[in-house]
Amino acid sequence: MRYYTLPPSPRLAPFVMAYWVLEGTASPEAPYIHRSMADGCTEILFHYEGQFDELLQDGRQEKSFISGIHGPSQRFSRFVIRRDFGIFGAYLYPFALARLLNIPAAVVSNQMPDLHSLLGQEGRDLEESIMTAPDNQWRANILDSFLEARLKKYQALRPPVFSTIRTIIDCKGLIQVSELARQAFLSTRQFERKFKEFAGFSPKLYSRIIRFQASTREYGNHEKSLTEIAYDCGYYDQSHFIHDFKAFSGHHPRHYFSGKAEGTEWKD
Repeated sequence: MRYYTLPPSPRLAPFVMAYWVLEGTASPEAPYIHRSMADGCTEILFHYEGQFDELLQDGRQEKSFISGIHGPSQRFSRFVIRRDFGIFGAYLYPFALARLLNIPAAVVSNQMPDLHSLLGQEGRDLEESIMTAPDNQWRANILDSFLEARLKKYQALRPPVFSTIRTIIDCKGLIQVSELARQAFLSTRQFERKFKEFAGFSPKLYSRIIRFQASTREYGNHEKSLTEIAYDCGYYDQSHFIHDFKAFSGHHPRHYFSGKAEGTEWKD
């Protein structure tokens, strides 16, 4: 399995954290199961080789998109593929959806719409360009050009709440909502309404998701115990940590940090 990242253009850096690539091998005899976990950010995804099936909780399988948006999510999902695959993705701050695509994050939270539905012919053209590109650096250049054009189109949109979303991410979810509202020069009620529009969730839930994400970045750190990880990430006790971790990933943290959990192969 091969995973690596590519930087966006400097103009897009305030909105796009990175482009990423995941390539691997699979077969009917040895399928690959991928697990996406709760995430406070969003992704634009292109399956340029192979197509995954989503494994639904009722046991059914449903074909996933070729290209689409994975909105901010408070739950985990599972996908399977039985052939070699390649995915090109853009990892965005949630407010980038409104800034670059004119789509509030709340519209796609906990959803995975395809690009055709969201962008019409423009989405189809972008998908075709990405799918036929000769390599992933070329794909990064194509998406740079597309998103920079959108940046010019919607350049007026940048409300103060954008910076507070970034603050929660940078602070790993450890900041009070009242302080964020003060920074945005809004009442708590106004702030919560605006925040949900551009982040996809209430400030409290969003902070929980970001705190959970901070804990997953301790993967591979064998010098810390689960208790140390929990306290370092702002959890009051280990039971609270376990509850959130299971809700947002489907894994018990002990199993996840063992290195044997489903869908973590790309991290090794």
